[in-house]
Amino acid sequence: MKVYSFSGGSGTGKSYQAMNLCKQFNIEGIIDDGLFIYKNNVIAGTSAKKASTVIGAVKTALFVYPEWRENVRDKIIETKPKSIVVIGTSDRMVDIIIERLELHAPDERIYIDDITSESERNTARKQRKQQGEHVIPAPTFQLKRDFAGYFMNPLKLFKSFSKTESSSTQERTVVRPTFSYAGQYVISERVLGDIIKCAAAEYSKYLLVGTYYDNAKTSYLEIDIDITARYCDEMMDVIKDFQEKVKNMIEDMTAFQMTTLNVEIKDIRFYVEHVDD
Repeated sequence: MKVYSFSGGSGTGKSYQAMNLCKQFNIEGIIDDGLFIYKNNVIAGTSAKKASTVIGAVKTALFVYPEWRENVRDKIIETKPKSIVVIGTSDRMVDIIIERLELHAPDERIYIDDITSESERNTARKQRKQQGEHVIPAPTFQLKRDFAGYFMNPLKLFKSFSKTESSSTQERTVVRPTFSYAGQYVISERVLGDIIKCAAAEYSKYLLVGTYYDNAKTSYLEIDIDITARYCDEMMDVIKDFQEKVKNMIEDMTAFQMTTLNVEIKDIRFYVEHVDD
């Protein structure tokens, strides 16, 4: 396996450029901020962007935690990539990651200054500092499985592997982590309430929304909803469908990823055609 080192200052666009680098050198695997990405699929690890503090993010990126380190190391052995690039803010950081993952010394070192212009790096720094944007070189749908935070827009790149092969898509994900320099985003409960009531309108024959609470008050969303339900054979199926509807609407309209959405039945009414306010 050929090992590449890719380093550069924080916020200079390394993760954004990682896929271009993989295409140019035919690199199959990426180690970036705690994740092992193989052929545009997240195989193992946990993203440092999930951490609630900068220190936590650094520890994750350096594979300080044994369980995550061992999981990534085992997956590298299992998938046997022909080549892999390890991304870090300095040669020293890359070397620490390589040692902890039990890889051999880099065959080639590449620096962000070698493949981008000063203007491109300044643009990347501006997006990081002013907008809190962080890029993960993996598709959004894979990260949503365990990433709780603010998702921004996915960046899709269309490419063709060969002249005879149809074009395919590589996707980068832009996120705004909890520890972002831009501070905290907060969604007011009034906004959440409007979304919940909008979703509930479709189910007005079966349920009525009472109170709702956002228990997290951060970039994470942990919402409890109290409802009055109409008793019927399909009551639980309807409530589960309502729960999924609320989750999807909140994530689509706010770009925040839900961590918890609890729906609690506070009261049940019998033999009524509609649940009224």
